Amino acid sequence: MDDPLDTYSRVVTSVAAALQPSVLSVLVRSRRGEGAGSAVAFTDDGLLLTSAHVVEGVEGGGVVTADGEEAPFEVLGADRLSELAVLRTRGRVAPPARLGDADHLRVGQLVVAVGNPLGFAGSVTAGVVSALGRSLPVRTSLGAHAIDDVIQTDAALNPGNSGGALADATATVVGVNTAVAGIGLGLAVPVNTTTRRILTELASVGRVRRAWLGIAGAAMPVPPRLAERLGRRTGLRVAEVVRGSPAASAGIFIGDIVIASGDVPIRSPQDLQRLMLGTAVGKPFSVTVYRRGALVDVVATLAELVT
Repeated sequence: MDDPLDTYSRVVTSVAAALQPSVLSVLVRSRRGEGAGSAVAFTDDGLLLTSAHVVEGVEGGGVVTADGEEAPFEVLGADRLSELAVLRTRGRVAPPARLGDADHLRVGQLVVAVGNPLGFAGSVTAGVVSALGRSLPVRTSLGAHAIDDVIQTDAALNPGNSGGALADATATVVGVNTAVAGIGLGLAVPVNTTTRRILTELASVGRVRRAWLGIAGAAMPVPPRLAERLGRRTGLRVAEVVRGSPAASAGIFIGDIVIASGDVPIRSPQDLQRLMLGTAVGKPFSVTVYRRGALVDVVATLAELVT
């Protein structure tokens, strides 16, 4: 019978061997001075994925591959609301990593972080998924904002890891390391269907087009009779309605509990935000709310969120 530690070591070493060639150092120059981060190659034609703050305000810089090859990069697009950015280099500088789906992760699952912390290229750390569904606060031109569904891990992360890969045991990238929240605590933006849509928009048009409803709220339990009828226990309680917003014009009020949009259940702010990308702008957006013991249908026309 294999020693469990030997099995663990084999998994980590195999992930490291597979991913290290695909993770590059990012060296940047900006008005704030010089900085560094990491990036992950994800296409055959030179597209790299990194954290938005790594290249914020960049005036120049380059990437360095695992074998020491250097190449300049161009920022195709950066999106602080998702903390993601896409870079382009000339030609194929690194083999692309395989992108996975963080929606299948479970708490306690083994993950491996590959990046370039503190200038040490190709560093590898391992740990577990400590929690899922965390929120990461960021500041943008719109003010404070939270990135939802963030992965929390105890894999050691340090400055320079941002933009690097968080991978599962099959060397599939399930997250983009983006922050060090404290001792033994790291955070990563998940790679999933929403992430892929954002990367496609950043690579093709340089920005992410989002719709805007104009409410803020939090998940809360619905009344037991409604929960039995819906087959779920939570909805999104509206805590704020922005004056002049599509929500205000449609007749959504503070205290309403958003239950669904069409056939899509709304259980949390994240469920609503997933519906706000791209194609929803300017189109009718149906919302079912629970108000004063009754289900009420309203229709809003979503505006574009200008960042």
